[in-house]
Amino acid sequence: MRGVERHRARARRARSGHRPRVLLLIKCLGYGGAEQLMVDVAAHRDSQSFDYEVAYVLAAENALVPFVAATGVPVHALGATSNADLRWTVALRRLLLAGDYDVVHFHLPYAAALGRLVVLSLPRRRRPLLVYTEHNMWEKTEVVVRGLNRLGLGGVHRLIAVSQSVGDALPASLRHRAAVVVHGMDLERAAELRADRDAVRRSVRRELGVPDGEVLVVTVANLRPQKGYDVLLEAARLVAADGAPVRFAAVGRGPQKEELAARHEALGLGQRFQLLGQRSDALRLLAGADVFVLASHYEGLPVAIMEATSVGLPIVSTAVGEVPNILTDGVDALIVPPGDPRALADAVERMAADPDLRTRLAAGALARSVMFDIARAVTRIESIYTELIDSGLIDTGPIDPGPIDPGLVDGAA
Repeated sequence: MRGVERHRARARRARSGHRPRVLLLIKCLGYGGAEQLMVDVAAHRDSQSFDYEVAYVLAAENALVPFVAATGVPVHALGATSNADLRWTVALRRLLLAGDYDVVHFHLPYAAALGRLVVLSLPRRRRPLLVYTEHNMWEKTEVVVRGLNRLGLGGVHRLIAVSQSVGDALPASLRHRAAVVVHGMDLERAAELRADRDAVRRSVRRELGVPDGEVLVVTVANLRPQKGYDVLLEAARLVAADGAPVRFAAVGRGPQKEELAARHEALGLGQRFQLLGQRSDALRLLAGADVFVLASHYEGLPVAIMEATSVGLPIVSTAVGEVPNILTDGVDALIVPPGDPRALADAVERMAADPDLRTRLAAGALARSVMFDIARAVTRIESIYTELIDSGLIDTGPIDPGPIDPGLVDGAA
């Protein structure tokens, strides 16, 4: 009964004018789609109705911390030096007890799985309500990650999927419990860059050494197998061999850095394909480009696609995840099969050879961007918080994740 009383107390506090306290918990705050969401949620939160804080696990992955802090949202580093360093769970427990949060919202499996165990260690009357957002396609993730997902979903009160395809890919036992909330980005920031497009384009091309007459193709994707850099580099080699006037640039970081640099050298791409590493101005680079390309083997709803539409950039993308549902081949993008370098190269060359096609697809992409408004997404997420708090305990109980193999969590990334 103490848990019931605790949740009823939250509802009374909310009705009496107390702002519910929300903690957003994620593994890291380096550059990435889910991580950027922390910044945008903080910037577009309803600060009159909720008090937000953010916590992250890996101390060194902190590139976005200043951007969150600039919104006025407190940020807590839990201090882990690696995935295996579980001292962060002690820090999280102290934070939860001191913060007296009404809602803890997990993003990504690692933080959710272990964070949920921390919550279970609290006295029942001190346990917050739990929300989890699924960002990726369930069946495409590694077995270890799926195991963490199962573990993390045990006891979660609300499950959010970032797109319909992500929701549809959930196991049947979870699918009907997921609320689909299409996330987005700051459309006002994109509009400012579009308004200054010519100057941005000149600046970006000068910085990257792209001469007049060449088409600049940019991707924003971390250096992971999922993102299809093996296909993209081979496609770039084919484009260069065909003599098309195209220059590629890639923004991203990740575990494949050395492997992809070696592959880049082996293919002899030189300055035809620049690996730019981690950048804080990815949206500016997109605004200065001629074409956006995504070569992923699988996705949910990639933030980079949203960003490309928001700056009115023609898109070449593989048909993965939600992409074929939100973009139409020949209308706002050229869509190709995943894992096919020749098809990707042909689409890029078609873009490079036809300025009118680029203009038409760019207009279509910009029109599509209205559905990716982060402000609208945050409003929907906050309504979920309110429903949870006002309802006391959820009638249907926490999500049952099904059986879990404890061995799956060993060595998870």
